[in-house]
Amino acid sequence: MSNTGGAYLGIDISSKSTVISIYKSNMDEPATVSTVLGEENYSIPTALGKRIGMGQWFFGEEAIQKSRTKEAVLVEDLYNQALGNEQVYLDGTTFFARDLLVIFFNKLFSIPGPMAAMGEVEKIIICTPQINLEVMELMNYVVEKLNIEATRLALVDRNECFYYYALSAKPELFLYSVALFDYSGNNVISCTLNRNQSTRPQLVTLDVVNHGDINENKDEMFDEIVADTFGSKLFSSVYLVGDGFDGDWMKQSLSRLCKGRKVFLGKNLYSKGACYAGYIKDGKRDWPFIYIGDNDLKLNLSIKILENNVMKFFTLIDAGESWYDAKGECEVILDGDPEIEFFIQRPESREAHTEILELTDLPKRENRTTRLRIEASPVSDVAVSIVITDLGFGEISPSSGKSWEHTITLKGIS
Repeated sequence: MSNTGGAYLGIDISSKSTVISIYKSNMDEPATVSTVLGEENYSIPTALGKRIGMGQWFFGEEAIQKSRTKEAVLVEDLYNQALGNEQVYLDGTTFFARDLLVIFFNKLFSIPGPMAAMGEVEKIIICTPQINLEVMELMNYVVEKLNIEATRLALVDRNECFYYYALSAKPELFLYSVALFDYSGNNVISCTLNRNQSTRPQLVTLDVVNHGDINENKDEMFDEIVADTFGSKLFSSVYLVGDGFDGDWMKQSLSRLCKGRKVFLGKNLYSKGACYAGYIKDGKRDWPFIYIGDNDLKLNLSIKILENNVMKFFTLIDAGESWYDAKGECEVILDGDPEIEFFIQRPESREAHTEILELTDLPKRENRTTRLRIEASPVSDVAVSIVITDLGFGEISPSSGKSWEHTITLKGIS
């Protein structure tokens, strides 16, 4: 590895298109990969083509062109078919769509230019419109087939990428609220970023609204959406992303957008935001913000322990982590009654709720001769499964093999 560290590869993938950006610590900002050297040709169709009668594959725009000239058969809706673990009949052979997605990713990594020169990859951060178990399983499958360690993969959704991108900009661009308008699908979606500057770290919230389609009178309808989104609030900057903003149709709406604020138009915000997400989550930059997204844990979970005669809290689960990835584990020696007290706290609150798990039928032993393993595994963004296992105490107190399970949830906790 070089002195500047490995590269962070941000990949924004959807059923329609894929965009890749690269970031290293010696760069001012992520660089987006173009499929055509010297051009800003960032958007790669999420498509794969197979040359008829041969084992040659094409991807992106070339796959579409080869299918038009009847040189190749095209796999349409590749991403969604891979998510559904569907089979695809192609040129006389049946393939699993997820294996075709592996080929697509392999083609992405072979793009000449910056991709070839980036050196060692520290982490691949994949951004998708939404994150769920199907997405997680699919992407884990892809990186495994590409012989990439699972620890080098991170998943984020587009809202989280916007959060990291917007707050990685110059401070004057997020002095007040920040707005994103996404017109990459059929509908216009707005996302408003707000900061609570009285908390430490600053708690960031995102207000997301789907405004539907604006097929007719685009400019007028979009202007109304902008007016409704802004209301009476102050905005420092606005970002426009998606093919829907192509063309010269914004007149009235653009005038409103630009009044007293910076406006940016582009198609690589999410892939750049993914790069920042990986870099910041790895602790490579001070980050005075916390955002609790749809996929992030909404609770802190801890226990009290005595260490070197000092009573302290040991955190098992941190709010803000992705519940798919978060795990907490520790071993403790029981002191006193056969029970463990857990402290549950919302990140925005100073109050903690306590919940006691009684270790019924725990063998009676002398005090401080029972060692316990406590494992915490989130089962959703608001619930954590707890497993406590009796480890005994060496030869003095053999393990009973007993374990206790309990689910701690935020429901009912204000």
